[in-house]
Amino acid sequence: MLERTSKDPTETAGVQPARHVPFRGAGFTPAASRWAGWLALAAVFVVWQLVGGLALVNPLFLPTPAMIMRALYRLAASGALWQHVSASFVRIVAGWALGTASGIAVGFTIGLWRIARSIGITFVSALFPIPKIAVLPLLILWLGIGEQPKIATIALGVFFSTTISVYSGVDAVPRNLIRMAQSFDVPFPTIVRKVIWPGALPSILAGFRITASVALMLVVSAEMIGAETGIGTFVLQAGNLMQTDQLMAGILVLSLFGLAVGRLISLLEARLLHWR
Repeated sequence: MLERTSKDPTETAGVQPARHVPFRGAGFTPAASRWAGWLALAAVFVVWQLVGGLALVNPLFLPTPAMIMRALYRLAASGALWQHVSASFVRIVAGWALGTASGIAVGFTIGLWRIARSIGITFVSALFPIPKIAVLPLLILWLGIGEQPKIATIALGVFFSTTISVYSGVDAVPRNLIRMAQSFDVPFPTIVRKVIWPGALPSILAGFRITASVALMLVVSAEMIGAETGIGTFVLQAGNLMQTDQLMAGILVLSLFGLAVGRLISLLEARLLHWR
C-alpha cells in the first residue's frame, strides 16, 4: 500500500515555491518633477547674478538679472512694454490661428485621400524649406504696408509645420483600429471623428509646441524688418543703442511667452489625452 505524504508536490519535483516579484514595467512612464525645472532655472539666475556681481563679465555685454528686472520694471511703468507686447501678441494670435486652422484642414486632407497626398506632399516638400521671412517683401507688395504682411508671414510658417504634424499623426494611427471600425460598417465621418482624430491628436499637440515657437520667431523677424511697435522692434532698437539691459528684458519677455504657451499646451494635453 502506498504511503500518504504531506509534502508539497512542487518541492518533490524540485521546483522552487513561488515568490513575490516587484513590478518592473513602469520605468518609461512619462512623468516630470514639479519643481526640478524651476529650481534649475533659479540656480542659473543665481550663478548669473554672482558672476555679474563679482565683475567677472562686463555688464555691457551681459547685464545681471537684477539690471534686467530693473529695466523691465521701468519699461512696464512707462507703458512702453505693454504697447510692444500687445502689438506682438495680436500678430502672433492672428497668424497662429489662421495657419493652424488651414494646416489642420490640409493635413487631414493629405492624410485621408490618396490624390490629395500625392499633390499636397509635393507642394509641401517644395515650399516648406523656404525661409518664410524671405517672402515678407513680396507679401508687402501684395498686401500693402500694415499688419496683413506680418500676419501672413506667421500664418505661412505655422501652416506648413501644422500640415506636416497632422498628416504624420494620421499616418501613425494603427490601421487595425480603422479596419475594425470598417468591419462594423461605421460611417467614414464617424471613423475620422472617433478613431483617426484621437489617434492623431498627440502628434497634433506636439506640432502646436513647434508652431508656437515658429510664430514667435517669425513675429520678431517681421517686426525687425518693418514695424513701428512690437517686441522685435524694441529688441532691435535696444541693440542699436547698446542698451543691453533693455535688450535682455525683451528677450526675457519672449521667454516668458514661450513658458506660458508651453504650460497651456501641457494643460491641453492633460485634458484631451486623459486616456493615455
